[in-house]
Amino acid sequence: MPAELRERLIELFRWIDPGPGSTHLVSDVSGWWRDPEVLAGLGPALVAPFRAARPTVVLAPAVTGLLVGPLAATALGVGFVPAHKPGDGRLPAGALTWAQSPPDFRGRRVDLAVRERHLDPGDRVLVVDDWVATGAQVRALYDICAARGAEPVGTAAVAVDCTPETAAELRIRGLVTGAELYG
Repeated sequence: MPAELRERLIELFRWIDPGPGSTHLVSDVSGWWRDPEVLAGLGPALVAPFRAARPTVVLAPAVTGLLVGPLAATALGVGFVPAHKPGDGRLPAGALTWAQSPPDFRGRRVDLAVRERHLDPGDRVLVVDDWVATGAQVRALYDICAARGAEPVGTAAVAVDCTPETAAELRIRGLVTGAELYG
């Protein structure tokens, strides 16, 4: 990955204090989406560690995964499959394969669904997201892949903030670390 991209990701990232009553800061990655050079570089940088695995499709969870997933798919020359969440109000019609994540960094369990007709047995799946904190949603997406007979080849994320053990177990590779963004 070009050093300039890593530097821009760190530079454009912000922590926002939501105000009184909040117990934590909120990450603001909107600067990444506003910068055309970052957008142009994200797809190729995310997929570089996984090219040799020859993914046949990219899978990403709503909401911000729907931004980076297509960038990665385009860089690979493969299709994109969105994973939907019931809370986003846009569940697709038709047969869905569901999985529930283990508790995430807030203790929530997230339900995810993928249209069955878009994830085939034998697909080699690259999971993509903007931020991986615990790997909870990655685990749910890997469960969906297993249920469909597809093979996850790993996960590409812009920011990786999970433990090294989780990153190794789930084959997660990132462009920046959480520590770099907490800086």
